[in-house]
Order: sequence, then C-alpha cells, then structure tokens
Amino acid sequence: MNLPLLPVLAAATAAADTPPAWVQFLPMVAIVVVMWLLFLRPQMKQQKEQRAKLEAIKKGDQVLTGGGLIGKVTKVDDTYVEVELAANVRVRALKSTITDVIPPGGAPAAND
Repeated sequence: MNLPLLPVLAAATAAADTPPAWVQFLPMVAIVVVMWLLFLRPQMKQQKEQRAKLEAIKKGDQVLTGGGLIGKVTKVDDTYVEVELAANVRVRALKSTITDVIPPGGAPAAND
C-alpha cells in the first residue's frame, strides 16, 4: 500500500495547532502599554505641571533655582527671570532653570 498522504496530513495537523502570528506580538504590545502607563504618562503630566508653574511666575514670587539658590522674583520676561538673592544682589536666570516656586510662608514641615 502506498501512503504518501500521511505526511501531508501530519503537516496539516501540526500547522493547525500553532497560534496565529499576531498572538506572538501581544507580549510586546503589553510591555509598551505598561511602560506608557507606569513611566511615560506620569512623566508627561509632571512636565506639563512644571511648564504651567513656570508660566505662572510673577513678580514677588519666591523661587528655587536649579543651582539651589532661593530668591525673590523682581522682573519676569518671556525667557528670563530676574531674581533678588540678597539686598541689592540680583541675578538674571533662564525661566527653564527655575525648579520650584516656593509658597508664601515657606515649605511645610516634613512632619506636618
């Protein structure tokens, strides 16, 4: 008896058991979604808040610069801020180097 049909049927059965190709990409898609939710989205939100904080800087605000200097804003421009560090000591800083705007009364205590 001639049985050339058996290898063809065996190959067809093995091919039917393998999942579709798009299923192999699901783990990569899941990793991208998790990275988006855990890393990228919070970082974008934080950048948006920082940008809004820099746009809201006005004369009289107390700010913290990237170099760690705390001073009072005396003049605000589109890209520059003039900060008074001490009596008659004024520096001109880029707005983008301002790291924080300190609320009136200073920062709250760590144990409050």
